[in-house]
Amino acid sequence: MSEAVSILEIGVVLLVAAVAGVLSRRAGLPAVVGYLLVGLAVSPFTPGYVADRDRIRLFADVGVVLLLFEVGIELDLRSLAKEPRGILLAVPLQVVMVTALGMALAMALGSDAPAAVTLGLVAALSSSVVVVNVSRSRMRTTDVPTERALVVWAILQDAVTLVAATFLALLLTPGSGSPVLVLAKVLLFVLFAALVQLWAIPPLLAWSRSMPDSFLVVAVSAALAIAGAGAVVFDVPVALAAFVAGVLFSARPVAREARREVLPFRDLFAVLFFVAVGSLVDPAAIGREPLWLAFFVGLVVAKSLLVSALAALFAVPARRWQLGVGLGQIGEFSFVVLGLGVSAGVVSAGQSSGALAAAAVTIAASAILVRAFPKVR
Repeated sequence: MSEAVSILEIGVVLLVAAVAGVLSRRAGLPAVVGYLLVGLAVSPFTPGYVADRDRIRLFADVGVVLLLFEVGIELDLRSLAKEPRGILLAVPLQVVMVTALGMALAMALGSDAPAAVTLGLVAALSSSVVVVNVSRSRMRTTDVPTERALVVWAILQDAVTLVAATFLALLLTPGSGSPVLVLAKVLLFVLFAALVQLWAIPPLLAWSRSMPDSFLVVAVSAALAIAGAGAVVFDVPVALAAFVAGVLFSARPVAREARREVLPFRDLFAVLFFVAVGSLVDPAAIGREPLWLAFFVGLVVAKSLLVSALAALFAVPARRWQLGVGLGQIGEFSFVVLGLGVSAGVVSAGQSSGALAAAAVTIAASAILVRAFPKVR
């Protein structure tokens, strides 16, 4: 009976979120605003009905794997050679500068070095999912070069995070093994994923291409299995493992077709992901330590300004202010980094709640403000 209740609950939450998304769009707002509000409404931190957060988070975790697998496919390594060299230099520089600024501010507020670098990296990353949605929205005001710059910038941030999160894990869990061992595990996972994605999965997809249902099952199960293997066998965070799997898979032509099949499921789980983010926001914790919400929002604003400045400095072809606003939020990989800090015990409840609240606020704000620029004709 309890399982039936859980299924009913997930169905009702999804339905309410879908309705809230439609209402948000009709009000001229992005659908993600409605999803976040539904999450806040069913959270244990607000009055009224409380949803089973563990169930929602389980679906959201699966959604993140599919989201980041699809984002990885979006990053075609061969196409990077065609991108302006400036953006390839600007993105790592932006991540390092925002992380350093956040680290300095956090230490000034009393945090130790491990916590400070974690909090700085959380603010340095943007949401690939929001950026992709912005670039595909029917109400977008961006031009084609800006849309491309938004997507490439966000996905390159994710690529930089793969390296940064590996070293952060070494910093936060010094007892987990020598740095050489941890790095060796990461490299072994990349080798394993490359072999599977380049040689094992494509033949299966090609063989099942004439059967759409089997093709979809192979594509989705491959993403989940490789990401799970990365986490269980190689100790790589599951979201990062999914992203690596997608990047390596993008080298095969059949990847584009697989991406089209996975996309509807990605959108479904994206709803649960944003609902889960909203349900994790604790207004009481923010009220006790409001400084951390201001800390993260301030860093995101600084990040937007820095993106615009670096885009101008490195001559990135885009509407630079719109590019900065479009990247002005806290993203999916930020939750991976935040989870590392919480698990290691270096990030407090107030800091975590501040980051989650800032994610909800900045995601909604950037998705709205990026449309405020006049449409290019």
